[in-house]
Amino acid sequence: MAMPVLGGRLALVRREKAAAQLTGDGLWDRIRTEAEDALAGAPMLAPLFLDSIINQSSFETALFHRIAARLKNDVVSQPLIVDTFNQAAADDTTLAAALRADITAVLDRDPACERLIEPFLYFKGFHAIQTHRLAHWLWINGARDFALYLQSRSSEVFQTDIHPAAAIGQGVFLDHATGLVVGETAVIEDDVSLLQDVTLGGTGKNTTDRHPKVRKGTIIGAGAKILGNIEIGAYTRVAAGSVVLRPTEPYSTVAGIPAKVVKVDEAGRQAAQQLDQVLSDLAYSSFNYSI
Repeated sequence: MAMPVLGGRLALVRREKAAAQLTGDGLWDRIRTEAEDALAGAPMLAPLFLDSIINQSSFETALFHRIAARLKNDVVSQPLIVDTFNQAAADDTTLAAALRADITAVLDRDPACERLIEPFLYFKGFHAIQTHRLAHWLWINGARDFALYLQSRSSEVFQTDIHPAAAIGQGVFLDHATGLVVGETAVIEDDVSLLQDVTLGGTGKNTTDRHPKVRKGTIIGAGAKILGNIEIGAYTRVAAGSVVLRPTEPYSTVAGIPAKVVKVDEAGRQAAQQLDQVLSDLAYSSFNYSI
């Protein structure tokens, strides 16, 4: 069956023009090249590729435009969200680096991701984290109602619930995203990976600092619950379905309900970086736990 061509000759002219306008920004140039190749293979998606990437001027501008397109509704317009992102980027010079670290983390750690345009255009986990970054900036700058609105809207669109006050580092990878809950006083440091249905919650016994502190390089498996103001040491691996109620040492592997330490060694550093999701080398209560 012949594939429909949307945009026709105009789309081709725009694509050829874009190919001739490399920017010197390696990440952005790669995304543009991938979009041009995708357009050639899926011309019916020409409006998406052109509007979201090829006709945009920079990585940041394009990403703000794409996320705003997903968040907009009758209450908050796409231009308003883009303008707010631009204000945040101008005020917080670390934002651009965080966006780039996050998208690179997806490509590095997700075995299902082969191109940068995949998280850029489609992956709700990546979009949810960037929406939180904007909501967090609004929160700390006193615009709490707008921040809470974005939290609510992100929950509707991306099926995540991240409190705007939660602090999230760079290079964070949220895989699948559905069901993620992150509480108000939670901290997620750099290079952390979280799978679907993870909860960083409170115990209900404290109204102040009551949520987990997840240190650098940790990987938290699907369905895991970490409860209370406890520290999850750097490069910890938390097995799927575990309920963690106590702090963990760096390089720990924990599994079970309640979670117990299976081992502590520096192999966890490599496992977290490579998103090693299977603990089949470890026997724990006669089960093999997958992250």
